Amino acid sequence: MDIRKVKKLIELLEESGVAEIEIKEGEESVRISRHGSTPMTTYVNAPSSAPAPVAAAPAAAPVAAPAPVAAATDTAVTAPMVGTYYSSPAPGAKVFVEIGSEVKIGQTLCIIEAMKMMNQIESDRAGKVVSMLVKNGEPVEFGQPLFIIE
Repeated sequence: MDIRKVKKLIELLEESGVAEIEIKEGEESVRISRHGSTPMTTYVNAPSSAPAPVAAAPAAAPVAAPAPVAAATDTAVTAPMVGTYYSSPAPGAKVFVEIGSEVKIGQTLCIIEAMKMMNQIESDRAGKVVSMLVKNGEPVEFGQPLFIIE
């Protein structure tokens, strides 16, 4: 799917006020949903035997499976997409959250860069950050735990 089409879809989503849109083009699909004020884009390639979309995973080497999380999964904030994890808005800037930080629903926890788009990941619960499971600049997989919030 052409990145220009995706950008146009995001613009249409913002202008219309629609919360979510999903477009299928052949065997590829794109789902864009708005959580808070920042649009979030998820790309899906339907057949498992087909090659992955270009630039979907910025890592050159395969990513090892994440280590099992000791805490209950209902307290984990997981990655909503494949990409590169960033703990701050810019290199050298103050991090969004640290271990011990109190967070509110909707507060930005990190950024995941996917296909050259910076996606702010917001907290879906209020609480205290007790564990950060990913380091700055590391690749993340869909569903990989990023934080434990209690």
